[in-house]
Amino acid sequence: MQIETSAGPAEVELDRPRKPVFLLLLTHGSGGGVEAKDLLAVRDSALELGGAVARVVQPYRVAGRRAPGSADKQDLAWLEIVAALRKKVRGVPVIQGGRSNGARVACRTAVEARARGVLALSFPLHPPGKPEKSRREELLAPGGIEVVVVNGANDPFGVPDPADAAEVRVIPGQPHSFRAGFDTIAATVQPWLRRWSE
Repeated sequence: MQIETSAGPAEVELDRPRKPVFLLLLTHGSGGGVEAKDLLAVRDSALELGGAVARVVQPYRVAGRRAPGSADKQDLAWLEIVAALRKKVRGVPVIQGGRSNGARVACRTAVEARARGVLALSFPLHPPGKPEKSRREELLAPGGIEVVVVNGANDPFGVPDPADAAEVRVIPGQPHSFRAGFDTIAATVQPWLRRWSE
């Protein structure tokens, strides 16, 4: 499915049960796609609970670019995508998340998107080797909206402080792009998502 935005078309893979109990939007890292194994592990957990899951390929990736460009344009396009998907899956809580750059977008837009929760996979706390260039403010942007973070212990982009999110799960031995630990990711997000399915 395509959704037109001010930044060009986005592509959406929507898995939807007959009567979804919530809508979870997930998006990719800056150069990645929606087939990342951590995103699929989260999708499968959400589907088991009766949620609808939209995996969103953002417009810059649809256009073939690897870098997202302006954060303001990216965030505006994301909010347009959320609005369009709310019309397709009506009357249920919206949760949003993503991996790496997608986690940043989900945090920055959570309040305006009226998200009930945010899932941040491999949140890139700072550029590799530059802890002084912290993105902590983005992680804190959702304010009172719960953020669940899952990062690898060996992530060169850093690991958020447990005090800065509702939960920070660190998977031992894993880099920025998870190679293992998908069961742990699923086990972390499932009880958190379950609250919207009851």
